[in-house]
Amino acid sequence: MPQVKLISPITRQEIRKIRVAAYCRVSSNSADQQNSYANQIRVYTSLIQRKKEWELVEIFADEGLSGMKAQNRTEFQRMIKMCEQHQIDLIVTKSVSRFARNTVECLEYIRSLKAQGIGIFFEEQNIDTLKSDSELYLVIYAGFAQSESESISKHITWTY
Repeated sequence: MPQVKLISPITRQEIRKIRVAAYCRVSSNSADQQNSYANQIRVYTSLIQRKKEWELVEIFADEGLSGMKAQNRTEFQRMIKMCEQHQIDLIVTKSVSRFARNTVECLEYIRSLKAQGIGIFFEEQNIDTLKSDSELYLVIYAGFAQSESESISKHITWTY
């Protein structure tokens, strides 16, 4: 008589979720900027929580700070450190100008994160840095962001 052998079912391994952080920034403390700041936090918290393949790590937010120098943005620096410690897989942000307004710095951070396998998704421009065609677009948008910031600074200087 043939023997019946019980084959245990293969359990489906849990698929590791993508650890996602959002970066928000506003450059002044005006009422309009404060509304934008609160709105960015609310929108990205909701967006990340809605995607079942994503896991919210944290919302990083620098308030009332220029995007020209990353060293002055404590939350940005903390987020980068967590990326270096392999705690974040993807950063979501509103636009290139929210991430950085200095073209060289912007590209350096993007390239460094990309080399570590960490992507950045710029919602407004619909750019994913892990896709091969993103670099050209990023150079253009980062250049615009820096130029806009320099123009604003000149207008402020003229007002004085």
